[in-house]
Amino acid sequence: MKNIAIVGAGFSGAVIAHELAKAGYQLSVFDSRNHVAGNCHSARDTETGVMVHTYGPHIFHTSNEKVWNYVQEFDEFMPFTNRVKAITKGKVFSLPVNLLTINQFFGKTFNPREAEEFMKMIGDQSIAEPQTFEEQALRFVGKDLYEAFFKGYTSKQWGLHPSELPASILKRLPVRFNYDDNYYASTYQGMPKNGYTYIVEKMLDHPNIKLHLNTAFERSASADYDHVFYSGPIDTWFGYSQGRLGYRTLDFHAETHTGDYQGNAVLNYCDEDVPWTRISEHKHFSPWESHEKTVIFKEYSRYCEENDIPYYPIRLVKDKSQLKQYIELAQAERNITFVGRLGTYRYLDMHVTIAEALDVAERFLSLTQTNQQMPAFNINPLG
Repeated sequence: MKNIAIVGAGFSGAVIAHELAKAGYQLSVFDSRNHVAGNCHSARDTETGVMVHTYGPHIFHTSNEKVWNYVQEFDEFMPFTNRVKAITKGKVFSLPVNLLTINQFFGKTFNPREAEEFMKMIGDQSIAEPQTFEEQALRFVGKDLYEAFFKGYTSKQWGLHPSELPASILKRLPVRFNYDDNYYASTYQGMPKNGYTYIVEKMLDHPNIKLHLNTAFERSASADYDHVFYSGPIDTWFGYSQGRLGYRTLDFHAETHTGDYQGNAVLNYCDEDVPWTRISEHKHFSPWESHEKTVIFKEYSRYCEENDIPYYPIRLVKDKSQLKQYIELAQAERNITFVGRLGTYRYLDMHVTIAEALDVAERFLSLTQTNQQMPAFNINPLG
């Protein structure tokens, strides 16, 4: 059987490894960190016993029934609904913007029809085709809601004024004319009972898989394998020959307290003079558990430097131009496929990452049966 290397033990690498191992392939999985699951890594806090999302909160949600059924093969998913609250100008509101938010903010008692008419009235209808984040917000929620909930938070999160960001970022944030405060509109939502690391460990627990932690994979080592699936940063693979792609990274200030710190899993801090973007209280991600103490993370966003962990691809014009050059280099390679958030330089939710990894594994198995070459990308990273 072919000898396969997988670089990265996050969901992309773990899913591909699991599927190919079942098909009889021999796989070596490499990760430069001392643990699996990448940025989805979760672990018990030794002092409190709370399951902590080490690299920030991850809530599993999807409308893809195939993916939902797949992840449940590895752990039981417990009921969890993400209900985000936001603090702005000394008051607490529900997000995403919904009927309660609108009525609270403006001191009204609108019904859904009245609220929809009101939002049309306060929105800037002169902006026919919003091009920037700011224009998108001004058109659909108006100046007051934009400045309260989006302007400061977005500036802190991206390090850019909202007028410098594309409108597409805000399209992910709906306005609801009912009292539904579920942050996601997905069909399925939940939390793994034993954490994300447990899931990835089970995926990689196969006699055909050899796991190498604390081990960086050098490009020159690819000659020892019949194929490489690479989920690391694409610019790293090519030695940053076209420059470094831009990312935002996160810093977390952890605190331990007694009791219940904030009464909710996630609180956004929208005012620009508050340095952190949000506070996550991790025991609320596992509401079926009981803990006397609690762990919170204050989250700070900044530009990703050389030795930082990349989180969010910035993907502005300059970055997309560089990415195009890296795509051309990648397509000239043989026996390597770039996968995942870092390999394709796109922001991907967990369920999308898993769905794409399943597709990659399926296509690889299909192509190898007819001795065809697996391409450098299974999707178009610029799409």
